[in-house]
Amino acid sequence: MSVPDISICIVNLNAKDYLRNCLKNIPQAAERLTWETIVVDNGSTDGSVLMIRQEFPHILLIANPENLGYTRPMNQALQSARGRYLVQLNPDTIPKPGAFLHLFNFMENNLQAGICTPKVLNRDGSLQYQCRRSAARPWDTITYFSGLSRLFPKSPFFSKYLMTYLADDKIAEVEAVSGSCMFIRREVIDQIGYLDEQFFAYQEDADFCFRARRAGWKIYYVPTAEITHFGGHGGSKTQPYRAIYEWHRSYFLYYRKHLAKDYFFLINWFMYLAMGGKLIFSLLKAFFSRNKIVGTPKP
Repeated sequence: MSVPDISICIVNLNAKDYLRNCLKNIPQAAERLTWETIVVDNGSTDGSVLMIRQEFPHILLIANPENLGYTRPMNQALQSARGRYLVQLNPDTIPKPGAFLHLFNFMENNLQAGICTPKVLNRDGSLQYQCRRSAARPWDTITYFSGLSRLFPKSPFFSKYLMTYLADDKIAEVEAVSGSCMFIRREVIDQIGYLDEQFFAYQEDADFCFRARRAGWKIYYVPTAEITHFGGHGGSKTQPYRAIYEWHRSYFLYYRKHLAKDYFFLINWFMYLAMGGKLIFSLLKAFFSRNKIVGTPKP
């Protein structure tokens, strides 16, 4: 059996209609490439599994009986993949025509690149800045959540977290990219392993990018490729409070694993207290909000 150029890996939880649209657009996005698609369903109750079996019988489907989060199911998909490149893709995305071909060609021509991401757009066509970002060190997160990055969006000193000072339409090396669409060279996984399953969901992408950069690989934002990401419809909308808790828990784990050793203990304790306070605030905000979708707001 021949090795496909790319393996497209998707984790789904009750996102049937978005997933259907995503799958329908993959052939045009992967034009002139050979590809396989692997979907891991997390115990959906909206008919997602039946839809895949009836409408996309060629897809490799792994149906988990319950919600196992994001990281563990994505590893199930990645470990089943045979492609030269592996693509993590959210179900609530629509890849534009030629998107995967552009990313494939970029990686073929830039052998030092281990991971890249396309230009990820909101539904209104604006850039979803979360697709390219820093390693989320303390100053980066403080300036973001304090609003300083919005006051000085073109300043690398104040807006490094979402890198809003970068041009939207120019290829750029970045520190981390979003798992909404992450194009990975197989050699990266061979070298550093799969996603760290201590992250139930969230920050597994930041952790993976950190490990890849530490191993010597470069990470790029490649805006010649585009996808639309609707956001919050891949699982977090169905379990908002669990998602809020897991987002904050994952950042704590990520910070402790990669960043805490670089800072004085008072800074670390300040960050831990800030994380706890933000968790409480976010839970209260979600309780009183009609729109209970987890995600980093656009600046």
